[in-house]
Amino acid sequence: MAAAIKAPTFKLAFLGPKFWPVWLGVIILYLITWLPLPVIRAIGAGTGKLIAKIVPKRAKVAKRNITLWNPELSEAQVEALYKENIRRTGMALFETAMGWWWPNWRIQRAFEIEGTEHIEAAFAKGKGVFGMALHNMNLEFACRGIGFYHPSIAFYRKHNNPLVDYLQYHGRNRSNKYMIDKRNAKALLQALDEKELCLYLPDQDYGPKQSIFVPFGGVKDTATTTATLMFIRRSDCEPMLISSQYTKRGYKIKVFPALDGLGEMEDTEALTLLNQHIDKAIKEQPESYLWMHKRFKTRPADNPSSLYS
Repeated sequence: MAAAIKAPTFKLAFLGPKFWPVWLGVIILYLITWLPLPVIRAIGAGTGKLIAKIVPKRAKVAKRNITLWNPELSEAQVEALYKENIRRTGMALFETAMGWWWPNWRIQRAFEIEGTEHIEAAFAKGKGVFGMALHNMNLEFACRGIGFYHPSIAFYRKHNNPLVDYLQYHGRNRSNKYMIDKRNAKALLQALDEKELCLYLPDQDYGPKQSIFVPFGGVKDTATTTATLMFIRRSDCEPMLISSQYTKRGYKIKVFPALDGLGEMEDTEALTLLNQHIDKAIKEQPESYLWMHKRFKTRPADNPSSLYS
């Protein structure tokens, strides 16, 4: 087994006044998650509108990202997509709580998984699965759900609040195998060589270090991490995209076919192709994507002007 993070333990100090605001939020979220899913979604939509008012700069980033990503959209289409994305941003708060605290029977009832044959084919070859997950708004809930099909392994970032960290770790790990410190690349490589299903986020702006600029959507120069290729090249795995999507009855995890040959390509060619596949997957349900993240923040040295000015 690769080097798993040690599970945080409950401390009596968590019951002290310092943590009462966290407990209040936990109680409210927990009670809301017992409501029927359509009611939770209605509350989430309202919460999204509130979030847009509280953090208008982030809401502005979401709309700007949508425009940059797909310049072919009309102003009306951008506005409609933005509004739906804001609603799902609010729902993400409750989906996190659902992923942490819903009982197993309710998680399983709300999920369907498409494309498991691609994972099974990789396992049949004796390979690990490098699941490149889209950073969709409902990813926290989806990670819990995928564990019922096959327990997975993922990177973990410790939360600054120790009580939230305790809740987060144990919530995320309920149906999955174990988690690895986000800086421990060696442990993820080991897990892949041990033929595990590992989850990784390849579609965020991690800064200029270990990134190159390739097209993504309508942005010609998008900082794209080369770490994705490092994991593919240095382990015995098959890489495939995984997307978590909304359905009328709940959620769907979609596993896309393996991207054969990605690790053998030159960096620019490989990451350009990967971004094309990510772009295509986003277009299946663009309202679910994390548009509030400054995906295009890092700019090349010869054209440093911000796209968010």
